[in-house]
Amino acid sequence: MLKSLAMRGRMLVGSAIAMTAALALVAAHPPAALSQASGGLWEIEGSPELKTPVRECITDLATLAQFEHRGRTCSRSVIDDTPGSTTIRYSCDAADFGRTKIDVLTPRSLRISTQGISGNLPFNYVVQARRVGDCVKNPSSPRH
Repeated sequence: MLKSLAMRGRMLVGSAIAMTAALALVAAHPPAALSQASGGLWEIEGSPELKTPVRECITDLATLAQFEHRGRTCSRSVIDDTPGSTTIRYSCDAADFGRTKIDVLTPRSLRISTQGISGNLPFNYVVQARRVGDCVKNPSSPRH
């Protein structure tokens, strides 16, 4: 039994190392689908919490995958990536997580379908994102 536990422990450590390496690889190589679009000023609409479209300066488009948890530090992993869309799974602290599919409609238009758990409650919605220009160099504007 002790040998069995030791073997399971080694397997868990090996799995953790492999997962860390996979996350580092994802961070180093952004999803291919998102390479068609570029960072800048994006207008986002359709979120249940937003009554009007919001404009945000977004430098890393993969952060749109965690729109529900924007501004938070989350780990992300690409689980599917084709020329026209990417699916990203992410996990944040406090048991919040999500799975998001980003469809690249044009280099300036994205459809973001997201679902998961936020604040112990489920969410599931679709937002549209349109690139409307370059980021204004203003130290007080939010960057993601």
